[in-house]
Amino acid sequence: MTGRKIIHIDMDAFYASVEQRDNPELRGRPIAVGHAGERGVVSAASYEARRYGVRSAMASLKAMRLCPELIFVSGRMEVYKEVSDTIHSIFRDYTDIIEPLALDEAFLDVTDNKRGIALAIDIAREIKQRVRDEVGLVASAGVSYNKFLAKIASDYRKPDGLCTIHPDQALDFIARLPIESFWGVGKVTARRMHALGIHTGRDLRQWSLDGLTREFGRVGQLYYDFARGIDLRPVEAVRVRKSIGCERTLERDISTRAAVIVELYHTAEELLRRLAAKDFRGNTLTLKIKFHDFTQITRSITQEQELLTMKVILPLAKRLLSEVKYTNHPIRLIGLSVSNPHDEEPDDLLHRTWEQLSLEFEE
Repeated sequence: MTGRKIIHIDMDAFYASVEQRDNPELRGRPIAVGHAGERGVVSAASYEARRYGVRSAMASLKAMRLCPELIFVSGRMEVYKEVSDTIHSIFRDYTDIIEPLALDEAFLDVTDNKRGIALAIDIAREIKQRVRDEVGLVASAGVSYNKFLAKIASDYRKPDGLCTIHPDQALDFIARLPIESFWGVGKVTARRMHALGIHTGRDLRQWSLDGLTREFGRVGQLYYDFARGIDLRPVEAVRVRKSIGCERTLERDISTRAAVIVELYHTAEELLRRLAAKDFRGNTLTLKIKFHDFTQITRSITQEQELLTMKVILPLAKRLLSEVKYTNHPIRLIGLSVSNPHDEEPDDLLHRTWEQLSLEFEE
């Protein structure tokens, strides 16, 4: 493979697999990491549970309806972090250019690797075997010449997958991809694309840059490039924090203004504590609302001044809330985050994840 050699490693059903590894009685059984209560949400599901349609972020009650034999296990975040550290120590035997995306997912640039191994797929195969032997878990790996294609490749043959997309195969591979498989295309964007007649990579490639930019803003450039197998983003060994946020799942759905304002105030208080703890400064406030039916929206506003006090943040949060109709659409989760638009690049839409510095409530 010419050019860069990028590997994307994704642990299969990571949290659930750790629980099954550590408790033999759970092996081969449908399990979910999370809370089984009325307000509970599935954090992760084993592949046995996924066969019933159970997915992460699903309401626990719905998950139990889909899979009556589902076993809920409380999460052990410290254990998952320790396991992740062990896996990353394996990565470092091959390269120091590692970009973590989450505890269970990372990009590796192995173009000039420590072992002098010529083929990236051989490195990926070796890492998978070592993770199995040394950690007792299964990983999927994707190999290609850029991050976009390596990510798609790792998802292609899950679980326990290993897939390479060569440069001379890339355009044909992308043309056959459903648009939902494109990194950065969520459910809302997919619906918009379907309405425009875009269902596959081939359809996307028919659109001009001007057309995609007109429909999707600056991220249209990314879609235009991805459809052509282009992704110039480097694997970033050190990632600068771009936002601080918190969110809280409410004990019950709320739809009155008084109740929502109270919860908004408490969320803002927690946000301020996190901003102070990390000494983070930003100018953009984002409000996240998840409704009772699990649909969600975000609203953002940018100011010249830095957002450092309740006197500044709460009025902005209320202004954003005024754009949300919730009287007949009760709210189950409220989140706030502060980001710095001056540090953002056009591809931040794909880099950024909502900071899971959430307020945990026992069910």
